[in-house]
Amino acid sequence: MKLWKSTLAATVFALSAANAGAADPLKMAWVYVGPPGDGGWTYAHDVGRKAVEKKFGDKVQTSFVENVPEGADAERVIRELAAKGNKIVFTTSFGYMEQTLKVAKQFPKVEFYHATGFKSAPNVTIYNSRMYEPAYLAGIIAGHVSKKGVLGFVASFPIPEVVRNINAFTMGARTVNPKITTKVVWVSTWFDPSKERQAAETLIGQGADVLLQNTDSSAVLQTAQDKGVNAFGWDSDMTAYAPKAHLASAIEIWGGYYSKVAEAALAGKPLKTTVWGGIKDGMNDLVSVNAAVPDAAKKTVAAKKAEIVAGKWAVFTGPIVGQDGKTIIVPAGKSLTDQEIDSIKWYVEGVEGQLPR
Repeated sequence: MKLWKSTLAATVFALSAANAGAADPLKMAWVYVGPPGDGGWTYAHDVGRKAVEKKFGDKVQTSFVENVPEGADAERVIRELAAKGNKIVFTTSFGYMEQTLKVAKQFPKVEFYHATGFKSAPNVTIYNSRMYEPAYLAGIIAGHVSKKGVLGFVASFPIPEVVRNINAFTMGARTVNPKITTKVVWVSTWFDPSKERQAAETLIGQGADVLLQNTDSSAVLQTAQDKGVNAFGWDSDMTAYAPKAHLASAIEIWGGYYSKVAEAALAGKPLKTTVWGGIKDGMNDLVSVNAAVPDAAKKTVAAKKAEIVAGKWAVFTGPIVGQDGKTIIVPAGKSLTDQEIDSIKWYVEGVEGQLPR
């Protein structure tokens, strides 16, 4: 009798332990530079997080911390998330790079994934989106739509990620109108609707009639509508914010990547490959093109997008001329490598003003 009870107790304990183990979800956390309600960058990442929840259900447990400044506070937040048992931590802004690397050394069993950075480590993996591709396509539309031949760009920080988007936008526009120019206003922030609005107003005051941004809110697009000019959405589909001004939206698509990371972790094989995806990878796109956009622009965009998807053409393929209109930065027939694209610190012909240091 005692042996039977002992065996039964052991079986119950084993089953309970197995069930407890099976019930333990994969804990994943995201660090956001802005609020999920920004309608842009952070919103797009949060859509990706929710896609993971929808796909994996109770196999995962996700959380996030929003409005985390790119500084000492970021290090504290990242460390706390790792200490709370999260096996995966996504740090979703360029300015989190050093903090991510520092915390990763202290938590070698946690996998960290840093968006848009360029430094990795044994447990720090980089992922990025080739947003210069939809920026180029947006430029083609801008070239067709602009009546003044002056474009405006609201820029965050003078890092290669932003500079290449300014260049791509301008290059796309100049395939339509070789004399078109782009004015740039730097706001030194990723998310500040007030500053973004002021920058947009400044550009419009300088004659720009089509605007693009590399900031996170819908303020630029909304300002464009208020002032009677056109603009594009950035990071997410911003049509609803200003439908009269909206020409199209260059969007980020993170759900597929985040799901792959979760799937790999659940299988016990963490994804450690650097990813820099574009339109052909389903990581970004130009969507919701306004019906008022000329058919010629739509056809050109569709054709160029098809070339990108097929791998027949790349945005930074020569000849590319520098800002002075004389220097050949990229010779005809040559395409910049990913490392070169990720190191761009120069303006192409057509971009006005001096690049901040």
